[in-house]
Amino acid sequence: MAAILTLGMAGVASAEDYTSYVNPFVGTTNFGTTNPGAIVPNGMMSVVPFNVMGSSDNVYDKDARWWSTPYEFNNKFFTGYAHVALSGVGCPELGSLLTMATTGDLEPDYHKYGSAYTEETATPGYYGNRLTKYDIVTEVTATKRSSAERYTFPGGRGNILINLGEGLTNESGATVRRVSPTEIEGSKLLGTFCYNAQAVFPIYFVMRVSKAPSSQGYWKMQRKMEGPEAAWDPDNGKYKLYTKYGRELSGDDIGYWYSYDDLKPGEQVEVRMGVSFVSVANARENLDKEQAGLTFDRIAADAKKTWNDDLGRIRVKGGSDEQKRVFYTGLYHALIHPNVLNDVNGQYPKMESAENGHSTYDRYTVFSLWDTYRNLHQLMTLVYPERQIDMVRSMVDMSKEWGWLPKWELYGRETFTMEGDPSLPVIVDTWRKGLT
Repeated sequence: MAAILTLGMAGVASAEDYTSYVNPFVGTTNFGTTNPGAIVPNGMMSVVPFNVMGSSDNVYDKDARWWSTPYEFNNKFFTGYAHVALSGVGCPELGSLLTMATTGDLEPDYHKYGSAYTEETATPGYYGNRLTKYDIVTEVTATKRSSAERYTFPGGRGNILINLGEGLTNESGATVRRVSPTEIEGSKLLGTFCYNAQAVFPIYFVMRVSKAPSSQGYWKMQRKMEGPEAAWDPDNGKYKLYTKYGRELSGDDIGYWYSYDDLKPGEQVEVRMGVSFVSVANARENLDKEQAGLTFDRIAADAKKTWNDDLGRIRVKGGSDEQKRVFYTGLYHALIHPNVLNDVNGQYPKMESAENGHSTYDRYTVFSLWDTYRNLHQLMTLVYPERQIDMVRSMVDMSKEWGWLPKWELYGRETFTMEGDPSLPVIVDTWRKGLT
Protein backbone atom coordinates (compact mmCIF):
# COMPACT_ATOMS: atom_id res chain seq x y z
CA MET A 1 0.00 0.00 0.00
CA ALA A 2 1.36 3.39 -0.94
CA ALA A 3 2.04 5.88 1.81
CA ILE A 4 0.13 9.17 1.88
CA LEU A 5 1.58 12.35 3.36
CA THR A 6 -0.76 14.84 5.00
CA LEU A 7 0.46 18.23 6.21
CA GLY A 8 -0.92 19.12 9.64
CA MET A 9 -1.58 22.64 10.85
CA ALA A 10 1.09 24.28 12.99
CA GLY A 11 0.43 23.74 16.68
CA VAL A 12 -2.17 20.99 16.21
CA ALA A 13 -1.07 18.01 18.31
CA SER A 14 -1.93 14.39 17.52
CA ALA A 15 -2.62 11.48 19.83
CA GLU A 16 -0.25 9.27 17.85
CA ASP A 17 3.31 8.86 19.14
CA TYR A 18 5.42 9.82 16.13
CA THR A 19 8.60 9.70 18.21
CA SER A 20 8.23 5.91 18.37
CA TYR A 21 9.17 5.77 14.68
CA VAL A 22 12.43 7.68 15.19
CA ASN A 23 15.70 5.79 15.56
CA PRO A 24 18.37 8.31 16.71
CA PHE A 25 21.12 5.75 16.03
CA VAL A 26 20.56 5.98 12.26
CA GLY A 27 23.56 7.73 10.71
CA THR A 28 25.89 7.08 13.66
CA THR A 29 28.11 4.69 11.70
CA ASN A 30 29.59 4.48 8.17
CA PHE A 31 30.74 8.10 8.55
CA GLY A 32 27.16 9.35 8.84
CA THR A 33 28.29 11.81 11.57
CA THR A 34 24.93 12.03 13.33
CA ASN A 35 24.63 11.34 17.06
CA PRO A 36 21.93 9.94 19.40
CA GLY A 37 22.14 12.77 21.93
CA ALA A 38 19.26 14.64 23.54
CA ILE A 39 18.03 17.85 21.91
CA VAL A 40 14.71 19.59 21.25
CA PRO A 41 13.85 20.78 17.71
CA ASN A 42 16.31 23.48 16.59
CA GLY A 43 17.51 23.87 20.18
CA MET A 44 20.72 25.56 21.24
CA MET A 45 21.55 22.79 23.73
CA SER A 46 22.33 19.20 22.83
CA VAL A 47 23.67 16.60 25.27
CA VAL A 48 25.65 13.97 23.39
CA PRO A 49 27.46 10.80 24.52
CA PHE A 50 31.18 11.27 23.80
CA ASN A 51 32.93 8.01 22.86
CA VAL A 52 35.63 9.01 20.38
CA MET A 53 38.74 9.47 22.52
CA GLY A 54 40.96 7.77 25.03
CA SER A 55 41.05 4.08 24.15
CA SER A 56 42.85 1.81 21.69
CA ASP A 57 39.65 -0.26 21.69
CA ASN A 58 37.88 2.50 19.76
CA VAL A 59 37.35 1.70 16.09
CA TYR A 60 37.47 5.44 15.34
CA ASP A 61 39.32 7.75 17.74
CA LYS A 62 39.71 11.51 17.36
CA ASP A 63 43.22 11.38 18.80
CA ALA A 64 44.37 8.97 16.08
CA ARG A 65 42.72 10.35 12.92
CA TRP A 66 40.64 13.18 11.42
CA TRP A 67 37.25 12.87 13.06
CA SER A 68 34.24 15.20 13.07
CA THR A 69 31.61 13.70 15.34
CA PRO A 70 31.40 13.13 19.14
CA TYR A 71 29.88 9.66 18.79
CA GLU A 72 30.39 6.51 16.70
CA PHE A 73 28.14 3.51 17.14
CA ASN A 74 30.95 0.95 16.95
CA ASN A 75 32.99 2.65 19.69
CA LYS A 76 32.31 1.59 23.28
CA PHE A 77 34.60 3.78 25.43
CA PHE A 78 32.54 6.53 27.07
CA THR A 79 34.30 9.62 28.44
CA GLY A 80 31.30 11.81 29.25
CA TYR A 81 28.51 13.92 27.80
CA ALA A 82 29.35 16.80 25.47
CA HIS A 83 27.15 19.89 25.60
CA VAL A 84 26.28 21.59 22.29
CA ALA A 85 27.35 19.49 19.32
CA LEU A 86 27.01 19.54 15.55
CA SER A 87 25.22 16.83 13.58
CA GLY A 88 26.08 15.72 10.06
CA VAL A 89 29.17 17.89 9.50
CA GLY A 90 32.54 16.99 8.00
CA CYS A 91 34.84 19.11 10.18
CA PRO A 92 35.43 18.72 13.93
CA GLU A 93 33.98 21.45 16.13
CA LEU A 94 32.18 22.10 19.45
CA GLY A 95 31.46 18.89 21.45
CA SER A 96 32.96 20.22 24.68
CA LEU A 97 32.01 20.77 28.37
CA LEU A 98 32.33 17.02 29.02
CA THR A 99 30.52 15.78 32.15
CA MET A 100 31.27 12.34 33.58
CA ALA A 101 30.25 10.25 36.59
CA THR A 102 32.61 7.76 38.27
CA THR A 103 32.96 5.78 41.48
CA GLY A 104 35.92 5.14 43.76
CA ASP A 105 39.03 7.28 43.95
CA LEU A 106 39.05 10.53 42.01
CA GLU A 107 40.79 10.28 38.61
CA PRO A 108 41.06 13.35 36.30
CA ASP A 109 42.71 11.56 33.31
CA TYR A 110 40.07 10.59 30.74
CA HIS A 111 42.22 7.71 29.50
CA LYS A 112 41.77 6.19 32.96
CA TYR A 113 38.28 7.34 33.99
CA GLY A 114 36.57 6.36 30.71
CA SER A 115 34.28 3.34 30.77
CA ALA A 116 32.66 0.77 28.53
CA TYR A 117 28.86 0.85 28.57
CA THR A 118 25.76 -1.24 27.92
CA GLU A 119 21.96 -0.83 27.95
CA GLU A 120 22.18 2.05 25.51
CA THR A 121 18.84 3.67 24.64
CA ALA A 122 17.80 6.81 22.80
CA THR A 123 14.54 8.48 21.80
CA PRO A 124 13.96 12.08 20.67
CA GLY A 125 14.95 14.26 23.62
CA TYR A 126 16.44 11.47 25.75
CA TYR A 127 19.54 9.24 25.92
CA GLY A 128 20.76 6.78 28.54
CA ASN A 129 23.26 3.98 29.21
CA ARG A 130 24.92 2.00 32.01
CA LEU A 131 28.66 2.45 32.65
CA THR A 132 29.99 -1.06 33.20
CA LYS A 133 33.16 0.05 34.98
CA TYR A 134 31.15 1.83 37.67
CA ASP A 135 27.65 0.32 37.46
CA ILE A 136 26.29 3.85 37.08
CA VAL A 137 23.09 4.46 35.10
CA THR A 138 23.36 7.72 33.15
CA GLU A 139 20.43 9.63 31.62
CA VAL A 140 20.24 12.99 29.83
CA THR A 141 17.58 15.27 28.38
CA ALA A 142 17.36 18.90 27.26
CA THR A 143 15.37 22.09 26.98
CA LYS A 144 16.03 24.69 24.30
CA ARG A 145 19.05 26.23 26.06
CA SER A 146 19.83 23.89 28.97
CA SER A 147 20.41 20.26 29.91
CA ALA A 148 19.44 17.87 32.70
CA GLU A 149 21.46 14.80 33.63
CA ARG A 150 20.66 12.07 36.14
CA TYR A 151 23.21 9.62 37.49
CA THR A 152 22.11 6.61 39.55
CA PHE A 153 25.03 5.36 41.67
CA PRO A 154 25.58 1.88 43.16
CA GLY A 155 26.45 3.44 46.53
CA GLY A 156 29.65 4.33 48.37
CA ARG A 157 32.02 6.91 46.91
CA GLY A 158 31.05 8.68 43.70
CA ASN A 159 32.31 11.60 41.62
CA ILE A 160 30.95 14.11 39.11
CA LEU A 161 33.53 15.59 36.73
CA ILE A 162 33.48 18.29 34.08
CA ASN A 163 36.43 18.17 31.68
CA LEU A 164 37.06 21.57 30.08
CA GLY A 165 40.25 20.59 28.29
CA GLU A 166 38.86 18.08 25.83
CA GLY A 167 36.27 18.07 23.06
CA LEU A 168 36.05 18.00 19.29
CA THR A 169 37.12 21.61 18.84
CA ASN A 170 40.67 22.34 17.76
CA GLU A 171 40.70 25.41 20.01
CA SER A 172 41.90 25.33 23.61
CA GLY A 173 41.56 27.48 26.70
CA ALA A 174 38.88 27.62 29.39
CA THR A 175 38.04 29.27 32.70
CA VAL A 176 35.96 27.90 35.57
CA ARG A 177 34.93 29.53 38.86
CA ARG A 178 33.27 28.17 41.99
CA VAL A 179 30.09 30.09 42.80
CA SER A 180 28.76 27.98 45.68
CA PRO A 181 29.16 24.44 47.02
CA THR A 182 26.80 23.21 44.27
CA GLU A 183 27.37 25.67 41.39
CA ILE A 184 30.20 26.57 39.04
CA GLU A 185 30.39 28.90 36.04
CA GLY A 186 32.84 29.49 33.26
CA SER A 187 33.63 29.61 29.57
CA LYS A 188 35.53 27.71 26.90
CA LEU A 189 36.93 28.88 23.57
CA LEU A 190 35.63 27.09 20.47
CA GLY A 191 36.11 27.56 16.73
CA THR A 192 38.48 27.22 13.74
CA PHE A 193 35.82 25.14 11.95
CA CYS A 194 37.00 23.81 8.56
CA TYR A 195 40.42 25.50 8.57
CA ASN A 196 39.26 29.06 9.37
CA ALA A 197 41.75 29.81 12.12
CA GLN A 198 40.25 33.18 13.07
CA ALA A 199 36.60 32.08 13.35
CA VAL A 200 36.65 31.47 17.10
CA PHE A 201 33.99 32.16 19.73
CA PRO A 202 33.35 31.43 23.42
CA ILE A 203 30.64 29.31 24.98
CA TYR A 204 29.56 30.30 28.51
CA PHE A 205 28.06 27.88 31.01
CA VAL A 206 26.59 27.53 34.49
CA MET A 207 26.48 24.05 36.03
CA ARG A 208 24.73 22.88 39.21
CA VAL A 209 24.68 19.59 41.09
CA SER A 210 21.66 18.51 43.13
CA LYS A 211 23.62 17.32 46.17
CA ALA A 212 26.28 19.16 48.15
CA PRO A 213 29.56 17.23 47.82
CA SER A 214 31.84 15.86 50.52
CA SER A 215 34.74 17.55 48.73
CA GLN A 216 35.31 19.46 45.50
CA GLY A 217 37.97 21.28 43.57
CA TYR A 218 39.79 21.96 40.32
CA TRP A 219 42.34 20.08 38.30
CA LYS A 220 44.92 21.27 35.77
CA MET A 221 47.59 19.53 33.71
CA GLN A 222 50.96 20.97 34.80
CA ARG A 223 53.57 21.84 32.22
CA LYS A 224 56.53 19.51 31.89
CA MET A 225 59.59 20.99 33.61
CA GLU A 226 63.25 20.02 33.40
CA GLY A 227 66.26 20.52 35.63
CA PRO A 228 66.20 22.13 39.09
CA GLU A 229 62.67 23.56 38.84
CA ALA A 230 61.30 20.06 38.22
CA ALA A 231 62.87 18.68 41.38
CA TRP A 232 60.59 20.52 43.83
CA ASP A 233 57.29 20.03 41.97
CA PRO A 234 55.60 16.66 42.65
CA ASP A 235 52.96 17.44 39.99
CA ASN A 236 55.48 18.10 37.23
CA GLY A 237 53.90 16.96 33.94
CA LYS A 238 50.85 15.51 35.75
CA TYR A 239 47.29 16.44 36.59
CA LYS A 240 47.34 18.55 39.74
CA LEU A 241 44.31 18.41 42.05
CA TYR A 242 43.47 21.72 43.75
CA THR A 243 41.75 20.74 46.99
CA LYS A 244 42.20 23.95 49.03
CA TYR A 245 41.59 26.61 46.39
CA GLY A 246 38.16 28.07 45.65
CA ARG A 247 38.34 31.08 43.37
CA GLU A 248 38.81 30.54 39.63
CA LEU A 249 41.16 28.62 37.37
CA SER A 250 42.16 29.01 33.72
CA GLY A 251 44.17 26.86 31.37
CA ASP A 252 44.18 24.62 28.32
CA ASP A 253 43.64 21.31 30.13
CA ILE A 254 41.54 21.94 33.23
CA GLY A 255 38.46 20.60 34.96
CA TYR A 256 36.31 20.59 38.08
CA TRP A 257 35.23 17.71 40.32
CA TYR A 258 32.68 16.91 43.01
CA SER A 259 33.16 13.88 45.28
CA TYR A 260 30.56 12.16 47.47
CA ASP A 261 31.68 9.82 50.24
CA ASP A 262 28.31 8.58 51.48
CA LEU A 263 26.06 7.71 48.55
CA LYS A 264 23.35 5.16 49.27
CA PRO A 265 22.71 2.28 46.81
CA GLY A 266 20.53 3.62 44.03
CA GLU A 267 20.98 7.25 45.08
CA GLN A 268 20.69 9.75 42.25
CA VAL A 269 22.70 12.92 41.68
CA GLU A 270 21.49 15.32 39.01
CA VAL A 271 23.47 17.84 36.99
CA ARG A 272 21.82 20.87 35.37
CA MET A 273 23.61 23.13 32.88
CA GLY A 274 22.67 26.30 31.04
CA VAL A 275 24.69 27.67 28.13
CA SER A 276 24.92 30.96 26.26
CA PHE A 277 27.06 32.47 23.54
CA VAL A 278 26.75 35.93 25.13
CA SER A 279 27.63 35.71 28.83
CA VAL A 280 27.68 33.67 32.03
CA ALA A 281 24.81 35.78 33.36
CA ASN A 282 22.70 34.80 30.35
CA ALA A 283 23.62 31.13 30.75
CA ARG A 284 22.33 31.31 34.33
CA GLU A 285 19.14 33.07 33.24
CA ASN A 286 18.57 30.49 30.50
CA LEU A 287 18.90 27.71 33.07
CA ASP A 288 16.66 29.42 35.63
CA LYS A 289 13.92 30.38 33.18
CA GLU A 290 13.73 27.07 31.32
CA GLN A 291 14.03 24.65 34.25
CA ALA A 292 12.46 26.43 37.24
CA GLY A 293 10.72 23.81 39.39
CA LEU A 294 10.94 21.05 36.79
CA THR A 295 11.99 17.48 37.55
CA PHE A 296 14.19 15.45 35.22
CA ASP A 297 11.21 13.32 34.20
CA ARG A 298 9.12 16.39 33.43
CA ILE A 299 11.87 17.91 31.26
CA ALA A 300 12.20 14.62 29.36
CA ALA A 301 8.42 14.40 28.91
CA ASP A 302 8.26 18.00 27.66
CA ALA A 303 11.07 17.30 25.18
CA LYS A 304 9.22 14.25 23.87
CA LYS A 305 5.98 16.22 23.50
CA THR A 306 7.76 18.98 21.59
CA TRP A 307 9.22 16.42 19.20
CA ASN A 308 5.89 14.65 18.82
CA ASP A 309 4.11 17.89 17.97
CA ASP A 310 6.76 18.81 15.39
CA LEU A 311 6.92 15.37 13.80
CA GLY A 312 3.13 15.18 13.80
CA ARG A 313 2.83 18.17 11.47
CA ILE A 314 3.30 15.60 8.71
CA ARG A 315 1.04 12.59 9.18
CA VAL A 316 1.84 9.48 7.16
CA LYS A 317 -0.99 7.03 6.43
CA GLY A 318 -0.54 3.59 4.89
CA GLY A 319 2.80 2.02 4.03
CA SER A 320 4.76 -0.15 6.43
CA ASP A 321 6.11 0.63 9.88
CA GLU A 322 9.63 0.42 8.43
CA GLN A 323 8.76 3.10 5.87
CA LYS A 324 7.44 5.28 8.67
CA ARG A 325 10.68 4.75 10.61
CA VAL A 326 12.67 5.88 7.59
CA PHE A 327 10.47 8.93 7.08
CA TYR A 328 10.22 10.16 10.67
CA THR A 329 13.89 9.51 11.41
CA GLY A 330 14.74 11.66 8.38
CA LEU A 331 12.34 14.37 9.54
CA TYR A 332 13.88 14.21 13.02
CA HIS A 333 17.37 14.79 11.60
CA ALA A 334 16.06 17.66 9.46
CA LEU A 335 14.91 19.48 12.62
CA ILE A 336 18.26 19.51 14.47
CA HIS A 337 19.90 22.44 12.61
CA PRO A 338 19.80 25.47 12.30
CA ASN A 339 19.74 26.29 16.02
CA VAL A 340 18.38 29.09 18.15
CA LEU A 341 21.18 31.52 19.05
CA ASN A 342 19.45 34.17 21.17
CA ASP A 343 19.08 33.76 24.92
CA VAL A 344 15.76 33.97 26.77
CA ASN A 345 16.32 37.72 27.18
CA GLY A 346 16.74 38.16 23.41
CA GLN A 347 20.50 38.82 23.38
CA TYR A 348 22.80 37.17 20.83
CA PRO A 349 26.34 37.75 19.48
CA LYS A 350 26.19 39.98 16.40
CA MET A 351 27.62 38.63 13.16
CA GLU A 352 31.40 39.09 12.98
CA SER A 353 31.32 41.56 15.87
CA ALA A 354 32.38 41.87 19.47
CA GLU A 355 29.00 43.45 20.22
CA ASN A 356 25.76 41.81 21.26
CA GLY A 357 22.43 42.41 19.61
CA HIS A 358 18.88 42.05 20.85
CA SER A 359 16.20 40.22 18.92
CA THR A 360 12.41 40.19 19.27
CA TYR A 361 12.27 37.00 17.19
CA ASP A 362 14.26 33.76 17.35
CA ARG A 363 17.73 34.48 15.99
CA TYR A 364 19.23 31.35 14.38
CA THR A 365 22.74 30.04 13.76
CA VAL A 366 24.50 27.03 12.16
CA PHE A 367 23.60 27.94 8.58
CA SER A 368 25.41 25.20 6.66
CA LEU A 369 23.73 26.58 3.58
CA TRP A 370 25.51 24.62 0.88
CA ASP A 371 23.99 21.56 2.60
CA THR A 372 20.49 22.98 3.08
CA TYR A 373 19.57 25.50 0.36
CA ARG A 374 18.22 22.78 -1.99
CA ASN A 375 15.72 21.05 0.28
CA LEU A 376 15.72 21.77 4.04
CA HIS A 377 14.52 25.35 3.84
CA GLN A 378 11.81 24.47 1.32
CA LEU A 379 10.54 21.91 3.84
CA MET A 380 10.69 24.49 6.64
CA THR A 381 8.75 26.99 4.50
CA LEU A 382 5.95 24.50 3.86
CA VAL A 383 5.65 22.82 7.27
CA TYR A 384 7.35 25.09 9.84
CA PRO A 385 6.82 28.56 8.32
CA GLU A 386 7.04 30.42 11.64
CA ARG A 387 10.59 29.09 12.05
CA GLN A 388 11.61 29.57 8.44
CA ILE A 389 10.63 33.26 8.45
CA ASP A 390 12.83 33.77 11.54
CA MET A 391 15.69 31.97 9.79
CA VAL A 392 15.38 34.32 6.82
CA ARG A 393 15.18 37.32 9.16
CA SER A 394 18.39 36.02 10.79
CA MET A 395 20.17 35.87 7.42
CA VAL A 396 19.04 39.36 6.42
CA ASP A 397 20.05 40.84 9.77
CA MET A 398 23.48 39.19 9.45
CA SER A 399 23.95 41.07 6.17
CA LYS A 400 23.02 44.32 7.90
CA GLU A 401 25.50 43.66 10.71
CA TRP A 402 28.56 43.00 8.59
CA GLY A 403 27.67 43.55 4.93
CA TRP A 404 27.40 39.97 3.69
CA LEU A 405 24.75 37.28 3.66
CA PRO A 406 25.92 34.10 5.43
CA LYS A 407 27.67 31.36 3.48
CA TRP A 408 28.45 28.83 6.26
CA GLU A 409 27.80 30.77 9.47
CA LEU A 410 28.59 29.29 12.88
CA TYR A 411 27.66 31.11 16.12
CA GLY A 412 28.19 34.58 14.68
CA ARG A 413 31.33 33.75 12.70
CA GLU A 414 31.67 33.16 8.95
CA THR A 415 33.68 30.04 8.09
CA PHE A 416 33.64 30.66 4.30
CA THR A 417 33.13 26.94 3.69
CA MET A 418 32.24 26.02 0.07
CA GLU A 419 31.45 28.24 -2.90
CA GLY A 420 28.67 30.51 -4.11
CA ASP A 421 26.01 32.49 -2.23
CA PRO A 422 23.54 29.87 -1.01
CA SER A 423 21.52 32.36 1.07
CA LEU A 424 20.08 33.91 -2.09
CA PRO A 425 18.02 30.93 -3.35
CA VAL A 426 16.74 30.33 0.19
CA ILE A 427 15.49 33.90 0.56
CA VAL A 428 14.01 34.04 -2.96
CA ASP A 429 12.27 30.66 -2.65
CA THR A 430 10.83 31.61 0.75
CA TRP A 431 9.48 34.90 -0.67
CA ARG A 432 8.01 33.23 -3.74
CA LYS A 433 6.14 30.77 -1.53
CA GLY A 434 4.46 33.69 0.24
CA LEU A 435 6.53 34.26 3.39
CA THR A 436 7.41 37.94 3.40
